[in-house]
Amino acid sequence: MTLQLVQVNFKAEDDAALGGFWAKALGWGVSSEGPGVTNLEPEGFDWPEPSAVCIDLVRVPDPESVKYRIHLELATTSDAHEAELVARLRGLGATLADVGRGDLPGTVLADPEGNVFRVLEPQERYRDTGPVAAVVVECADPRVMVGFWGEAIDWTVHELTDDRALLRSARGVGPYLEFRRTPDDEVVWNRVHLDLMSDPVEDQAKEIARLEGLGATRTDVGQGDVSWVVLTDPEGIEFCVLGRG
Repeated sequence: MTLQLVQVNFKAEDDAALGGFWAKALGWGVSSEGPGVTNLEPEGFDWPEPSAVCIDLVRVPDPESVKYRIHLELATTSDAHEAELVARLRGLGATLADVGRGDLPGTVLADPEGNVFRVLEPQERYRDTGPVAAVVVECADPRVMVGFWGEAIDWTVHELTDDRALLRSARGVGPYLEFRRTPDDEVVWNRVHLDLMSDPVEDQAKEIARLEGLGATRTDVGQGDVSWVVLTDPEGIEFCVLGRG
């Protein structure tokens, strides 16, 4: 299989400003492939190296608030690091956020455009992920989701229960992709989705056909004539398969 999870995509009112926040938050480099697009990745990163899932921020005229169900969770190495990171992020413009889930560990914050994320307490599982511990997808049935996504990107299952599923690159590097059971009325509003890409990129059509065979559905969100294809997974969550721009 050639499909890779390459990035988390944020729709932004100001991609450069929001990109500046996340670059400082993660300690990553900033680049741009054109006006209205800001790209973040670790220094020296060379795709398709799986040691990180990068971030793209795309400016849109009016970023709608819809239930994309995806957020980032950041890793810490000690209690002191957790406290320092929360304080530093607040100094960069993050604010405390109350999403009504006091039973989950760590500190919930919102970035300067209101996208919710979490700073985790120190956990051995995330000691070698880099700054992003996990990309979390809120869903109704983690078992259904891991069945689709495990086949889609061929990542290894590290945990699977009725409430939670964890996937990670088969090379044992980079962040986890977590599917967390969340009642629909508790889903946090945000503007984030996942982007996949085939390697080589010329296999895009073949990989899209494979995804459709797994249960994905093509979706028209008004994207027009573009190089990427928008799909939804079995729970209706949108993602994109990128082509050569």
